[in-house]
Amino acid sequence: MGKIVFLIFFSLIISVDISVAAELPTVRIKDIAHLSGIKENQITGYGLVVGLEGTGDSNKTFFTTQSIANMLHHLGITVDKSQMTVSNVAAVIATATLPPFARIGDKINITISSLGDASTLQGGILLQTPLLAADKNVYAVAQGAVSLGGSNIKTGGTKGQKNHSTVAIVPQGAIIEKEFTSCFVDKEKVSFVLNSSDFTTAKRVVKAINEKLNVKIAKAIDPSLIEVRILNEYKDEVVNLISEIENLTLIPDIEAKVVINERTGTVVIGSNVRISQVAVSHGSLSVTITEEAEAEKPGALPTATTSPTKATIKIQEKEDRLSIMPASASVENLVRALNAVGTMPRDIIAILQAIKAAGALHAEIIIM
Repeated sequence: MGKIVFLIFFSLIISVDISVAAELPTVRIKDIAHLSGIKENQITGYGLVVGLEGTGDSNKTFFTTQSIANMLHHLGITVDKSQMTVSNVAAVIATATLPPFARIGDKINITISSLGDASTLQGGILLQTPLLAADKNVYAVAQGAVSLGGSNIKTGGTKGQKNHSTVAIVPQGAIIEKEFTSCFVDKEKVSFVLNSSDFTTAKRVVKAINEKLNVKIAKAIDPSLIEVRILNEYKDEVVNLISEIENLTLIPDIEAKVVINERTGTVVIGSNVRISQVAVSHGSLSVTITEEAEAEKPGALPTATTSPTKATIKIQEKEDRLSIMPASASVENLVRALNAVGTMPRDIIAILQAIKAAGALHAEIIIM
């Protein structure tokens, strides 16, 4: 049987083409790094959602009945929890992320998730719920109407569901009651942390800062940490110094990587990927199976062993094709050569994996 055969020759170019380097984008320091000491904080709480239309927790969810009894007792009402029906109430876990520099009185969104066997939180109201951090202190209090992005409807034994109806949000539902202290100035210096550690990028960040201020105040401690000494003129204007540094631009170094998603046929190839001289042969064979209705003989009775259709198998082979590409280390030329011979994304995935196994692909392959 014939095969689609194509030979693709690549040569590794040691020196980087100037035209390729010129196309690399410049980015701001604030887009590839962040200030050390500044972070978000997670807060969590336990609460009750009331006002549900019979879609709340059942009596089997003992902690819901216990929570209702405790709440009513706190309000001065004593009840027997064994006599309660809680189908209009659901126990939930409330979660939120407290942004850095959030101030008392600011409002943030919260997410609530059903903890019991409630079928939907649609139409409910979250009662006042304290939100605690890992240090067990209350940093926000949440309360408000539930906003559900889905629905869960049952009618006459028929069930219709859209999206996820046991997780919802309360927009601007939490009020911050206590602030986290963020300290980004340490002994007259500020530190920037790269989002992706890299020696070359760290060196370029230091060079950009020192050239901008015309004095050597920045130094790289390691591939991810850059320390900047605060000049006397910025002692009372640290925010201005940080703003100037954040908006400096540079070309970050990028690791050579090929990211593959075999489920969707997605291939992403980094600009630094290089391929040595290699020859590739990839075969393709098309097999088509069709079914046609078969005419029955007059007077013949259908049986369990006969079929009213006739299967036809058609094997189609394409002519051999030869494609030779000039020596180049350009990823653009690689993709262009593969597309020129009609290679599909899944074929490209197989080819790249084979080239990597042969030791000719100088990049890390990441399979998602």
